[in-house]
Amino acid sequence: MKRIIITTAIVLTTAGILSSCNKLKEEPLGNLTPASFYKTQADAVAAVTAVYSSLSTDVNNDFPIYGRNFNLLVDNASDNQVYSPSNTNPDVRALGTATYVSTNDRVHKLYAQLYWGINKANIAIDKILQIPAAQFVDPSHTALNLIREARFIRALHYFNLVRLFGDVPVVLHDLSSLDLTVLKVDRKPKDSVYYQIIADLDSATLLPDTYGGVNVGRATSGAAHALLAKAYVTRQNWAKAKTELEKVITAGTGFSNATGNYGYDLFIKFADAFQPATKNGREHIFSAQFNGTAGGFVSNQNLSSFTWTTSAYTADIPADASVVDNLFDITDQRRTATFYDSLFNLSTQKWVKWPFYNFLKFVDQSGGITANLSSQGANSKMNFPVIRYAEILLLYAEALNEMNGTPTTDALRAINIVRGRAYGSYTGNGNYSKDVGDLPSGLNQNNFRDIIFLERRREFIQECQRWFDLVRRTDKGPGQYYLTAVQSMPGNPKAAAALKDTLFPIPQTEIDLYAGSNPNFKQNPGW
Repeated sequence: MKRIIITTAIVLTTAGILSSCNKLKEEPLGNLTPASFYKTQADAVAAVTAVYSSLSTDVNNDFPIYGRNFNLLVDNASDNQVYSPSNTNPDVRALGTATYVSTNDRVHKLYAQLYWGINKANIAIDKILQIPAAQFVDPSHTALNLIREARFIRALHYFNLVRLFGDVPVVLHDLSSLDLTVLKVDRKPKDSVYYQIIADLDSATLLPDTYGGVNVGRATSGAAHALLAKAYVTRQNWAKAKTELEKVITAGTGFSNATGNYGYDLFIKFADAFQPATKNGREHIFSAQFNGTAGGFVSNQNLSSFTWTTSAYTADIPADASVVDNLFDITDQRRTATFYDSLFNLSTQKWVKWPFYNFLKFVDQSGGITANLSSQGANSKMNFPVIRYAEILLLYAEALNEMNGTPTTDALRAINIVRGRAYGSYTGNGNYSKDVGDLPSGLNQNNFRDIIFLERRREFIQECQRWFDLVRRTDKGPGQYYLTAVQSMPGNPKAAAALKDTLFPIPQTEIDLYAGSNPNFKQNPGW
């Protein structure tokens, strides 16, 4: 039988081009095109489900964004994490030593993944608008809400892009043309990118407050307000951040202006924020959903498999013992939920203690700390918490401190709730035992700011937060907080770190595509 070759290019912006070469019979069994697919409400739901999948799957079955790839950039480039001696990938090792270059494969991969997700969102938004209104018979998935969900994910992807790379192309429709003159989209200034992020999230605030059944885990109104607040904090727009945060913080929990009616709260136990049995619980405002190996793509939480092993070293390790010993009191429950140095060997029925720490937060602990790799490692179904209620409380403390020039009563309360939970005194609904983890009185703005960032470091280890926190803090001068932190690491593993590292390089493949034809598409400074 004669065969023909059909090459399809999916353009992820200017040059995030993924091509596949498929051998097809001349007499295909079917012909599925965008025009023939987007006809029904079920088609619209499937399109938005594909948008969500960009968070937890990869088109080439590589590490998903929130399944490890994001972590490799944001945590390996921080003072929390380094590659281990067992990791031989030169691109990963370069990220851990601040010696990566613009051709780094992991940098390019994440850039392409983010635009892959944006492209999926753009397709869904455009095509759902074309489906006849009469097709939307199920009120739980209206056309408007499906579009709002897609806009939420698009905003999340752009938020990550602008924080990682600075000025980036803004693409709002499917780039179906293969004409390179059309595809060469300018990098837009950060202000323009944030304008689109805020517009998308404003739209998403009209989503439902909650979902039930199989729809749990979808983007909600509360998630949109929470991510909007985080964007405003990143922009240091403290007044707008405060307004959004007060819409998320649960009313009746002791805060003067909180109006949130979503029912968010902290888990009593910190470890419950990271277990399959409690995922999508009261603390989880929005999470990337993982289902193990089920589905068309592998949806593995690879942070588990790469931080859990019976061998000498896992692939990713804490930067050094001081990340554990110097950061955490022995009574802080976050310490034992985030790290391990021992496991129970099921074969020998004995405990084995390593001479170093490993990450534990994303390992399934429901069966105890045992050498059961199949269920606790590679096949983990643990979600990745993109934004938790604990972060809302800490962002609120930060915004109030910056607005008022001093920590207010509500700012102290917000951080003390998080600290109270860490020390086992939190009982729920904003209630915690006084003097257990409480901060001292008399703190000034600078003292309190330092404490907030230290508390964020303790709370969010391995959650793709630390590098962003290091580079967004500017009170010591742009980039200085980052440089001080990474150059103070024991052994100085990131001695090569420089101010240019407060942005990642635009992947060289993107630069090469323009070949100097567009003066508005340049590499980031220093790269």
